[in-house]
Amino acid sequence: MEKYIDLHTHSLKSDGSMTPAEVVREAKRAGLAAIALSDHDTIDGIREAMAEGEKIGVEVIPAIEFSVLSETETHILGYFIDIENPDLLQVLKEVVDLRIERNHVTTQRLNELGFDITLEEVRALAPNNFVGRAHFARVLMDKGYTQSVKEGFDKYMSVGKYAYCEKQRLSAKEAVELISKCGGISFLAHPHLTKLSDERLKEFLTELKGYGLSGLEGYYTDYTPEMQEKYQNLAKEMGLMISGGTDFHAKMKPHISIGTGLGNMKIPYSVLENMKKKLNK
Repeated sequence: MEKYIDLHTHSLKSDGSMTPAEVVREAKRAGLAAIALSDHDTIDGIREAMAEGEKIGVEVIPAIEFSVLSETETHILGYFIDIENPDLLQVLKEVVDLRIERNHVTTQRLNELGFDITLEEVRALAPNNFVGRAHFARVLMDKGYTQSVKEGFDKYMSVGKYAYCEKQRLSAKEAVELISKCGGISFLAHPHLTKLSDERLKEFLTELKGYGLSGLEGYYTDYTPEMQEKYQNLAKEMGLMISGGTDFHAKMKPHISIGTGLGNMKIPYSVLENMKKKLNK
């Protein structure tokens, strides 16, 4: 019987969302054999997720998704990372400090656009105080300014929109090298969001491969069949591996289901097996 996986999931611990253990239980209900918990710029939920996975029989890969400096939107996924690595822990502390600064900028810019929201209201949706753009978008929806989280995100806080703050701690090179230092392997997430032309994307991947990049996301919720084929062929052409996932965010992105994305995605366990071979795990 074919086994399926989801290597791009999130637990925001926010109002209406899921704890790390609940994400793992949702994966079990969906019939998945393995997931990677790849929260944005934090490893806080990994121990809880791995403990739950061991208890109920779901393989949990320790992972992270770094937002990196970019003119558009560039994220680097790291898999099989050592969450005790001191270099990683130091960088994550610096990332938290910078995130606090970004959140003040976003609040100010949304106020300038005429939205009556406070950072305290946004923080109330994140009991762990790890505030992201999705939390701002949720407040906009809850207060009736938008119809959905996605609308607030797309109109006001996506790259290039007024309330987007571009400050990031790491460059793509630094993220790839840090993941290697942690004993992990790195992948470019959802390459279409970089907005790079096919030629420029290939150049960017070649550059990152030189720093130690292992692959790119070959399966993703928003891909059309043609995009999936294009990115998987690109990886093969460049000698890169593929990863794959839904970018599951629970109720922060209610249209995305764990394991299947918009409903028809299936990522075979062989994707994870190839990653393990790279690491001899």
